[in-house]
Amino acid sequence: MWGDNLEILTKMESESVDLIYLDPPFFSNRQYEVIWGDEGEIRSFEDRWAGGIEHYIMWLKERVEQMYRVLKKNGAIFLHCDWHADAHIRVDILDRIFGARNFRSEIVWKRQTAKKGSQFKRRSFGQYADKIFFYSKSGKYHFQLEKIKKDAETNKLIRRYNKVDTDGRRFRVDHIELIEAMARENLIYEYKGYTPKYGWMMGKEKLEMFDNENRIYWSETGKPYRKYFLDEYEGQELTNIWDDITIAQGKERIGYPTQKPEALLERIIKCASKEGDIVLDPFMGGGTTLAVAERLGRQFIGIDQSAIAVKVSELRLQKQMDMFSTSCSVHFHKYNYNKLRYEEPFAFESWIVGQFGGEPNIKKRGDFGIDGKKENVPIQVKRSDGIGRNVIDNFFAAVQRSDKKLYEKNIKEKKPVGYIIAFSFSKTAVEEVARLKTKANVIIELVEVDKIVPVAYGPAEITVKMRELSRDMKGSAEIEFSAESKSDSEINFYAWDFDFDEETGFKASAVIDYDGKQTYTFNAGEHMIAVKAVDNDGLESIEIIKLKVNGIIKKLSSTI
Repeated sequence: MWGDNLEILTKMESESVDLIYLDPPFFSNRQYEVIWGDEGEIRSFEDRWAGGIEHYIMWLKERVEQMYRVLKKNGAIFLHCDWHADAHIRVDILDRIFGARNFRSEIVWKRQTAKKGSQFKRRSFGQYADKIFFYSKSGKYHFQLEKIKKDAETNKLIRRYNKVDTDGRRFRVDHIELIEAMARENLIYEYKGYTPKYGWMMGKEKLEMFDNENRIYWSETGKPYRKYFLDEYEGQELTNIWDDITIAQGKERIGYPTQKPEALLERIIKCASKEGDIVLDPFMGGGTTLAVAERLGRQFIGIDQSAIAVKVSELRLQKQMDMFSTSCSVHFHKYNYNKLRYEEPFAFESWIVGQFGGEPNIKKRGDFGIDGKKENVPIQVKRSDGIGRNVIDNFFAAVQRSDKKLYEKNIKEKKPVGYIIAFSFSKTAVEEVARLKTKANVIIELVEVDKIVPVAYGPAEITVKMRELSRDMKGSAEIEFSAESKSDSEINFYAWDFDFDEETGFKASAVIDYDGKQTYTFNAGEHMIAVKAVDNDGLESIEIIKLKVNGIIKKLSSTI
């Protein structure tokens, strides 16, 4: 959802969310907080810095108050911050709103290793960790403690599990008999010729079971030990020091400096929610929380002041979602005329009727041209411009057949007998509606789409130029692409799909391309490439190209 999270949160239902993760802009006086550069983000940045730390805390506190309201009683919140304001956030916001009794953990995430250079050049210790405050709304909350195996410990574990069994399983050994301080006379007994001085750690029956399971190791001196196998090592219980997760790297990175790694969000979502739960991220950024929540089978809500952040998150979700994924909706302040105008008809009808405050008709046929109702008054939707008089005539007849008593009642009370929604209406349609009202007291309201939702035209058609840079002996070709488009609110970035499939939809190979230039190598054969231009309102246009390597380069189609 695109908008000020405070405004959107106030409209959300109370106690409707299971888990909240927020990574608000840090109180760091760093201009790099302006990531996307669109109007919404800059406006939010300026508002946040209108005063000092007191203003920042007030700005954040009123948002956390709404998060507390929408959080379920058994829900939890994880607030990500750094050293600039962590003490203020904990004492002045979280303790006051959630209560100190509901503080659960102060997680320290070591986000990076120390930089190169002399440690003696500065007069303080380097800051290489963030804080994540974990609070619950009540004493009853979902929490699943995770056990972790650190990749960095692999060699250490191999050294620790330094013995190899006859079947190739690596294991370590530990004591199976008691020491003097733990002596138990009832556990002193002989087993296979060995009697411990202070007793075994278990009864004879259990000792025999361990032996039968090949879990006892007899040393060359004839002393028994218990075996612990490496392939059964479950890891160590997670503490509040998280130094095993690095910053987002490689293919995971989508191109902005404060992106959080998916592993970090995966840990939080797994430990504090269940499948099907609703996860909310009110400072969505590039959509990491949403992407991980979707992958883990959670529902999700993301909010951001930046339209570009919303668009980037949508592209990121589209890339990973398949036919088994639950569909998601994207809410903007403005809607792309071209996309709405050529939307699948039934989907558009249901959506616009809902936006109008009505109930859509679930039938696709046999509905007499009635696509929905608002307080039982019929609604007809036409996904067209310049609607003519014939539509008015047909709808007038359908309204009378639909519910004659309601029709007569509305005429008597001088209320609308029906609504027609379209992109625009012809002069003859407007004249016919006026005639019906004057001559027969029949009110049919003509409602243009942009009176229901704000509509903009978005980017113009994209011009794509291609140039072959090189070709190898196998016929593969390296192609340089250059895209250009214009929009009233300026083009913010381009996104590319170099293996486009109309059935599966757009799956971005390159999510954020500010220059509209890409180089890609294709094997011999036919390829489909799609490029999207996204403007500062989050609106888009798309160009689809058919490329034949070892032949001609041909444009297939252009779709907005």
